[in-house]
Amino acid sequence: MRPVRAFLLAWCALPAVLAAQQRADTTGWNDARTMLLVDRAIARRTAQLADTGLVDYTARAHGYLTFLAQIGEGFPDPPRVMKTDELAVEVYWRAPDQSKQRIVGRRDTLLLPTDIEYHRDHLAIIQNNFPSVIRLGDGDEVRDVPHPLSVAGRGAYDFAIGDSLTIRTNERDIAVISVRVRPRDERLPRTVGAVYIDRASATVVRMAFSFTRAALRDKYLEDVSVVLENGLVDGRFWLPYRQEIEIRRSGSWMDFPSRGIIRGRWEICCVVTNAGPAPVFGPGPEITQAPRDALRAYPFTGAILDRLPADVTRATDDDVGAVQEAARELVRAEALARLRTTNPSARSISDVVRVNRVEGLAFGAGVRRTLGGGFVASLRGRYGTANRGGAGALSLAWRRANGLSVTLRAVDDFADAGDEAEVSGIRNSLAAQEFGADYTDPYRERLVALAVGYGPADGWRFVGSAERRDESALAVHAKPASGRYEPVLAADPLSAWRAGAEARRSSLAVGRSTVSLRFAGFAERARRTDGALAGEAGWLGRGALSAEVTRPLPGSTLVLRTLAASVVGGFPSPTQRLVRLGGPVTGPGFDFHQFAGRSALSQRVEWQRTVPFVPLRLGRFGRVPSVLTIAPFTTALWVDAPGTASHGWHGAVGVGLLALFDQLRLDVARGGRDGRWTFGVDLSRALWPIL
Repeated sequence: MRPVRAFLLAWCALPAVLAAQQRADTTGWNDARTMLLVDRAIARRTAQLADTGLVDYTARAHGYLTFLAQIGEGFPDPPRVMKTDELAVEVYWRAPDQSKQRIVGRRDTLLLPTDIEYHRDHLAIIQNNFPSVIRLGDGDEVRDVPHPLSVAGRGAYDFAIGDSLTIRTNERDIAVISVRVRPRDERLPRTVGAVYIDRASATVVRMAFSFTRAALRDKYLEDVSVVLENGLVDGRFWLPYRQEIEIRRSGSWMDFPSRGIIRGRWEICCVVTNAGPAPVFGPGPEITQAPRDALRAYPFTGAILDRLPADVTRATDDDVGAVQEAARELVRAEALARLRTTNPSARSISDVVRVNRVEGLAFGAGVRRTLGGGFVASLRGRYGTANRGGAGALSLAWRRANGLSVTLRAVDDFADAGDEAEVSGIRNSLAAQEFGADYTDPYRERLVALAVGYGPADGWRFVGSAERRDESALAVHAKPASGRYEPVLAADPLSAWRAGAEARRSSLAVGRSTVSLRFAGFAERARRTDGALAGEAGWLGRGALSAEVTRPLPGSTLVLRTLAASVVGGFPSPTQRLVRLGGPVTGPGFDFHQFAGRSALSQRVEWQRTVPFVPLRLGRFGRVPSVLTIAPFTTALWVDAPGTASHGWHGAVGVGLLALFDQLRLDVARGGRDGRWTFGVDLSRALWPIL
């Protein structure tokens, strides 16, 4: 360790060593004081460090490259890790701007099937805070963007001084100034964000920025975000210390949104300066790697997932801060304003083809039109071959990049009684067709609704709505290949005005536990429209709370799932408003919706533990881990239905077996009072929204 090294990273220790912080002049953009500092920084970069005494340096970089995925409208759940690579890289640099990097260690872990391949420049660090023209993804993601602190960048961007910070090192205090950067013409390929500059030397200490829509060369790119932090070495050289890169790519299958995220996290250490040029310089690519056997033999410590930075799985990157979020919002707003497309539309596979006892085999289709200005119109329809009838919906939505949305829709379709889906759509179609086992309780709904929603990333999501609706019962029209269908729900015909609200939060960290919550409720003025009680009217309210708590334990995981719902009010509860339990989710070991009452509770406790198993290979999609997950569980149910067999407490026990990356589940359960043995095979609940 060099004795004159003042501090390996002053910026990383900023919260502990911050001596003073004062608000600098923010009277306007491109003022004389700001441009003087920018010109000094440009001159320093143009000189390529020639006057600093830095001739060469070597370092070691350790990093994680993680591929994550999100699905669902608005991406309500945090991203799931699909694959993580851990890398060790030798870094070499010599004046004026020659760089070589060699990957000497690499290992990965696959959590979900994927055949992703990374661009080579994502496998190593960024040197010199980028050259004068910025490229990422080997030019496939970002290309030919002028650096803000370059000769071309001076005329391409606006600059404004932000905060002044003082960093205290072992030898002296260093004044660091934040300079905000925005493009003069956001329609051109440009960066948006901030640079932090050492006041004395005009050297870049930190950069945090994203890119305009025009800079993103792949039309599916949502945003590309970069954070570069430098550490002070030998008391005078600001060299790479910590780096982050995040690439979000959004698309859709039909009308079902999906997002892939690449996150790189790098720490650079062991910097040695002016030790003489390394022998690695010469012709060939900047980034190379050791032979495969040598990569695998590198002595990494611990398990990859145990060492993965905690913020990798969050929906947002806290380290980027407000400047980065503003940059992302600009990019998203441009995409909403400029993109006009017409595409096929479907929310799930079951929207395209499904089987149930009312429609038999039903086919659906839809179309979605992006109108610009944040407006999206969609139309979908479905035709059942057994009932020879149609269903459909029309909607017009307006969305802002900050998560605010307004939706107007008209619907003539089926609704399901109950608060939780008991099986996936694809399993229900197969079981209904072959065995007459239809795990739905459908009734007809015709409505016009206006909804206002707000859902920032990684936060609570709220929706308020007003509806005018009519409901009626359906009838069985189809015949299964074997067995017979049960009668459909005898829904009460009624007409209602409704005001509803929903609040949802996914993966909220509470200590060591992760909590997901959803509350949905409404109040309505309903009137019966047919039968002996035709004309009867009154108020009723209904609310439902669902929660899931996941808590890691030594070598295992505890999962708690709760559903509680109740109907209140003087108006006699229509059949379709009752709380219904029973089935693989809310009541394993009992028949589908065996229990119904004005109030009910389902509490499930599950303990998951992995056990060794035979590994399987999926070709280019990777290898299935050589483990299975065993999940014994117990469920307690309480139903408020006086005078019926459903009233009171019921219990069940069972065991689940999770395989193929925990995406395939087999359950066996036995219900207690009025229960039976049940067996079920289904896909992971995380996949149900697209099935």
